[in-house]
Amino acid sequence: MISENITQIQTNIKTACQKCKRTFTDVTLISVSKTKPVSMLMEAYNAGSRDFGENKVQELIEKYDIMPKDIRWHMIGHLQRNKVKYIVDKVFLIHSVDSLKLAEEISKEALKKNVCVSILIEVNISGEDSKFGIKPEDTEQFIRSISVLPGIKIKGLMTIAPYVENPEDNRQYFAQLKQLSVDINHKNIDNVSMNVLSMGMTGDYEVAIEEGATYVRIGTGIFGERQYL
Repeated sequence: MISENITQIQTNIKTACQKCKRTFTDVTLISVSKTKPVSMLMEAYNAGSRDFGENKVQELIEKYDIMPKDIRWHMIGHLQRNKVKYIVDKVFLIHSVDSLKLAEEISKEALKKNVCVSILIEVNISGEDSKFGIKPEDTEQFIRSISVLPGIKIKGLMTIAPYVENPEDNRQYFAQLKQLSVDINHKNIDNVSMNVLSMGMTGDYEVAIEEGATYVRIGTGIFGERQYL
């Protein structure tokens, strides 16, 4: 079932790319594997998935140690500063940087382990109180304040759109995040690129792609309903 799900999602991604005249290889599918056992991850791996997203540091570390080493691990959940040291040399990309103190901690641990950590800035584009992230109007200044930190590289933006029944309801937020990335890119800030837009999940990823997503984070659509531990 997991293999079939991935095949169907990749087909949908291709269709969405064709619709907006983008190239299929512009979009990467992240299999969001939080709470899922390694056996299910291996099914996704065997179906071709190489990008996996985790919400919790503990889970990411445990799976990192067991799973094949060509996997690119994405930290997509809220990251606590005291957990940074465990993952800076293991993750391909941290999607959820939303405070100066967190960025400083990533920088500090990156220097300790002699790595350069790729990060995205989490933007609360919808303004929901329940969401983490920087306000859109504060994003440029925030990026300027952390772009000078050693050991990190800002690659783009991430957002978690509201849960909606109709994916079209989130198009405005995806379009706003894309525009924000374009505006920031035009500022030519040192150590900052805006090549990555992480947005769109199981219910709305096709709309997100049409608005410029380069990473879509899909869990339920691949693995089924989430299991809470």
